[in-house]
Parts: sequence; structure tokens; C-alpha cells
Amino acid sequence: MTLKPLSDRVVLRPTEAEETTKSGIVLASAAQEKPSVAEVVAVGPGGLVDGKEVTMTVKPGDRVITSKYSGTEVKCDGVEYVIVKQGDILAVVE
Repeated sequence: MTLKPLSDRVVLRPTEAEETTKSGIVLASAAQEKPSVAEVVAVGPGGLVDGKEVTMTVKPGDRVITSKYSGTEVKCDGVEYVIVKQGDILAVVE
């Protein structure tokens, strides 16, 4: 099964959460932060959204930073994805 986003939606695959800090401290799973960096898997076509023209600026393969608790989490074929609006993407990581 594949996910095909509609309008200004973007399908993201979150990166793995850090299990250790830079200083080497191992974090318990409850202390790990939700990752905000993700890889773009699929992008909707854009178009008219709420009466405004939306042009999609991200493409599959981009690494992006999203708002911390944005989007809808879904599981497809055992893989977890997050579907967000393009406006919830804060930056592209280059």
C-alpha cells in the first residue's frame, strides 16, 4: 500500500530519536524527545487551499524540520509516517 497525499499535505518518515546525548549519557525511552527532523516521502499536488494558490516547495528525499507536535501519525506496512501540511514544515536541512 502507498500513501498519496492530497492538496498541500506532505508525508514524512521521522528519523530515529537520539538514544544517547553528545556527552554519552544513555536516555530512557520516556526521556527521549520526539524527533523533529524527518525525510519527505511524498508530496501532494498543491493547488487551491482555502481560496489561496499553494505551490509545493519540498520534494521527496528532502530532510526537513517540522513543528514539534504537528501532523497525524499513521502506520502503513509496519512503517510509521507523519502527514503534515506544508505550512507545518519549518525548514529544509541541507
